[in-house]
Amino acid sequence: MIPPVDELLSLVRAYNPKTNERLIAEAYDFAKAAHEGQKRHSGESYFTHPFAVAQILAGQRLDDSTLITALLHDTIEDTGASYEIVTDKFGREVADLVDGVTKLTNLQLSSTETKQAENFRKLFIAMSRDLRVIFVKLADRLHNMRTIKAMRPEKQAQKARETMDIYAPLAGRMGMQWMREELEDLAFKVLNPEGRASIMRRFITLQNETDDVIDRITNDMNLELDKAGIQAQIIGRAKKPYSIWRKMQEKELAFSRLSDIYGFRIIAQNEADCYRILGVIHQRWRAIPGRFKDYISQPKSNGYRSIHTTVSGRDGKRVEVQIRTYQMHDVAESGVAAHWSYRDGVRTENPFAVDPVKWVSGLTEQFDAEEDHDAFLEIVKLEMYADQVFCFSPKGDVIKLPRGATPLDFAYAIHTRIGDACVGAKIDHMRVPLWTRIRNGQSVEIITAEGQTPQPTWLDMAVTGKAKSAIRRALREMDRERFIKLGREIARAAFENVGKKATDKVLNSAAKKLRLEDGDEVLARLGSAEIEARSVVQAVYPDLIEDRTEAVPPERAVIGLSSGQHFQRGTCCQPLPGERIVGITYRGKGVVAHRIDCDRLSDFEDQPERWLDLHWQSGNHPAIYPVTLELTIGNDAGVLGRVCTLIGEAKANISNLVFLDRKPDFYKLRLDVDLSDAEHLHTLSSVLEAENDIALLERVVDPDASNVENGAEAQ
Repeated sequence: MIPPVDELLSLVRAYNPKTNERLIAEAYDFAKAAHEGQKRHSGESYFTHPFAVAQILAGQRLDDSTLITALLHDTIEDTGASYEIVTDKFGREVADLVDGVTKLTNLQLSSTETKQAENFRKLFIAMSRDLRVIFVKLADRLHNMRTIKAMRPEKQAQKARETMDIYAPLAGRMGMQWMREELEDLAFKVLNPEGRASIMRRFITLQNETDDVIDRITNDMNLELDKAGIQAQIIGRAKKPYSIWRKMQEKELAFSRLSDIYGFRIIAQNEADCYRILGVIHQRWRAIPGRFKDYISQPKSNGYRSIHTTVSGRDGKRVEVQIRTYQMHDVAESGVAAHWSYRDGVRTENPFAVDPVKWVSGLTEQFDAEEDHDAFLEIVKLEMYADQVFCFSPKGDVIKLPRGATPLDFAYAIHTRIGDACVGAKIDHMRVPLWTRIRNGQSVEIITAEGQTPQPTWLDMAVTGKAKSAIRRALREMDRERFIKLGREIARAAFENVGKKATDKVLNSAAKKLRLEDGDEVLARLGSAEIEARSVVQAVYPDLIEDRTEAVPPERAVIGLSSGQHFQRGTCCQPLPGERIVGITYRGKGVVAHRIDCDRLSDFEDQPERWLDLHWQSGNHPAIYPVTLELTIGNDAGVLGRVCTLIGEAKANISNLVFLDRKPDFYKLRLDVDLSDAEHLHTLSSVLEAENDIALLERVVDPDASNVENGAEAQ
């Protein structure tokens, strides 16, 4: 029997009251009609499958487009529907997602090695375009594994092996640990039913012997936390059969000797409570040496944060305890899906969520360079499980670095002084170039020399943020003396121009006004053209320079362009003078400037040669830079007029106005307002937010808007 659409909508409403129920219902009706008459191996209506996939994704609080894609994900492949029809009815975004899932479905990941390698390349290319394609594919595989009994035995074995080798580790790599565990256990049930049944029998026997040990330990922990005045949620569970089996195989232990088969998660209100809880647990129970890991202070690469410890609980039984906050728990359960999740109709912003798009981009580039199929598949499987390498110093210390790190990263990981003085390196006692990639288990020795200084080319060799930051800082310091000398001449001429002298006292006073460290820093920035002489003079003698100040012409608004280059503001983030920006070069369109926090920049992570370090010119910019704002205002007489008046009084111009939604009590509208700089935006926002009839004001940031769509060609 096909479940009604309201079963899905009720799940979605719980976390996203603003969901487009009409569009989801249309997708439900469209897919149901398209699959009419089709049956699954079990004899059920085929549409029960896409519906179940959508339910799984709704459980992850995902956006409407992903849920609609889940309902439609088999329509292009298995019905008369086409890409054009889906585009017409549900939009380009959904059509592209459905098309992406369709292409993945046709990949045979367990075929011959040559074909498998090629299909893996396609899999990772799809991931780099839109990770939601993979969410749908993983949910699709999860439901198929849950209902696998209806398949032929040989087909069950093929799907289970593919799940164990590819989809389960992929889910884990993306931080979706709950899905990885369930996929592994479902595959284990097919591939080794006797082994799983044996684990289950022994586990039931153990439970009968120890009564309900989980409830008893949970009660003990709650009692200790109550004494300490700490509020937290405790979740106890037995580990999955496959997890127990794998541990038995790895440690070559019989079930009876396997100790920590119970796990407890303590979810705290904040990070400080996590460490307080750790103290309470260790005071009450004896900690097992060597079983403590602090992933809060040192998070995993997929954003996972938690404190792990193992203690000796009741009757000497070992118990694994994980301690984390609610936000950390969301990331631990959902992984990258946390980026698309909603709560109360608003996309959740979890500070601990890490988007592995950068990993996928780097991985795709690495795969493109690898032609040997065996090596390619080895790289895939290594990257599925880890993205870090562990190497050794000559003293035997273990140094953890990201995969792809070089001896330069190793040197700076030990100490900045070692990195700055690096002239060479040995890996496993062999001299190697500084751009060599370090592999797991290698021993690295850094060769240093007195008088050596960092080179600009090192920035291209280093991978870690620590190394790149230290190299940039050193390069700046090397140029500092030259810039200070040049800046002193510029300051002397500028102050003499208004009849004053650039004394140390005057320059230190300017530094305070400009929020810089001291007068030398003012001179260094003058010499490097990061600030203008006019701004320095104005900081100390505003009355003398005020009448001389002229508007910065648009063609000179940005510093950092080469001769002949022109720039555009990114339509996605609409940067304003005063905001930190970087430039991306395009053939035929010059440079597109983006705010430093613009999501579009992640598309260019693997193309560093296209990045330019840009700065806005200091001075008065004209109010010609449009910024899009969304306002929700009360539907009362005169409110819109007051809003327009306030904007005019703030010396801003409305260049466009569109009503997005009209309700009996509120209007939602979108305005394009021409502003001069970030301070102008701040002033305008403060004025509007103080108005009682304005319920909500937001600056619109649209990652999908792109200057490239307006004709720019990538270099």
